[in-house]
Amino acid sequence: MGKLKKEKMKEFSEKNAKKAKKVMGEFKTFALKGNILDLAIGMIIGTAFTKIVNSLVNEVIMPALSLITGRIDFTNLFISLDGKTYETLDAAKAAGVATVNYGTFISSVIDFLLVAIVIFIFMRYIFKKRKEEPAPEAAPTTKKCPYCISEIPVEATRCAHCTSILEETK
Repeated sequence: MGKLKKEKMKEFSEKNAKKAKKVMGEFKTFALKGNILDLAIGMIIGTAFTKIVNSLVNEVIMPALSLITGRIDFTNLFISLDGKTYETLDAAKAAGVATVNYGTFISSVIDFLLVAIVIFIFMRYIFKKRKEEPAPEAAPTTKKCPYCISEIPVEATRCAHCTSILEETK
């Protein structure tokens, strides 16, 4: 009885190993397609690019915007839902008050617009650099007969119009 059970277990293991190899092969084929690799590389670059843009927005543009708008700190623009006034958003949160953080929303909208503008400029630059080069001109297929000035094939040795014998030009 033990011998029969071992044989069944071995057979079951071999079947599952074959299925696992097949699935892994299919996954490998899927994962190594060009589009998937391009997507993965794009995601990695996009993540890094997002960090750069967020730093630009939070460390350069928002402080400059704050100077222009009279040093308004957008993160402290909020409405407390208990009706009381709090000096900062952190003070309201420390008091456990529910708030509507419209300043954070404004910052997010500005972040989005700046990211969109930077990506637009970047992609525009790439597309200008990637303009398709004009295809080289194809070799001419006709030439002019030196006697009657008619168009004739390049390989012609006699003009079809005036029947002149053409000399080969090298």
